Amino acid sequence: MDILLSKLRLKINQDIFLKDPETTELGNHILESGLEMIDQLGLESFTFKKLAVQLQTAESSIYRYFENKHKLLIYFTNYYWALLEYFVVFKTNNLISADDKLRIAIDILCNPTQLNDEGIALSLNKLNRIVIAESSKSFMTKAVDSENKAGFFEAYKNITKRLSQIITEINTDYPYAKTLASTCIEGMLHQQYFAQHMPALTDFNNFDKSQRADIFYQIIKNNINH
Repeated sequence: MDILLSKLRLKINQDIFLKDPETTELGNHILESGLEMIDQLGLESFTFKKLAVQLQTAESSIYRYFENKHKLLIYFTNYYWALLEYFVVFKTNNLISADDKLRIAIDILCNPTQLNDEGIALSLNKLNRIVIAESSKSFMTKAVDSENKAGFFEAYKNITKRLSQIITEINTDYPYAKTLASTCIEGMLHQQYFAQHMPALTDFNNFDKSQRADIFYQIIKNNINH
């Protein structure tokens, strides 16, 4: 796994950025510091001006890579979902049992910070926190239709498709695989957010991480076997 990750280069839609940030030293610093600052400040308080001060560079140099902070957030969410899809494919590729695939996929989606991220350019812990807190802001905008048409959310749709395919593999007659998959993926994010900030809305704090994953395993199994 470490050897594979050291060579891993995730494919991000080129229309999200103006210049590929992974191709230059400054671009990589923009990603690393931008991730850190959004994690600490939140998207609303984060600005390219603050990022420029942190990097000791001109604000205009950041705009050579990203049109705005919204596009930077979309970059991070794409990176996160593409990375999780990689782990799901890698860990389930040689499995025969669809049920085993389901358990592993749900564990990855529910507990991604337990994965070995050595060799990955960006912190998986920080990406996870940003996706939990900010990812809905990447698509709940007036521009969602045009951005969806441009393929800005393909990584999110791809991981949802992976989970729905596993659901269909377990029960080929289940008619709502995509709905169930997307509901559970969003539910995992919401429940983790509620556990941190609005605990009255969730039971997550009553269970350890492995048990949290089992909640969504049971939700899926109970639905497709009903």
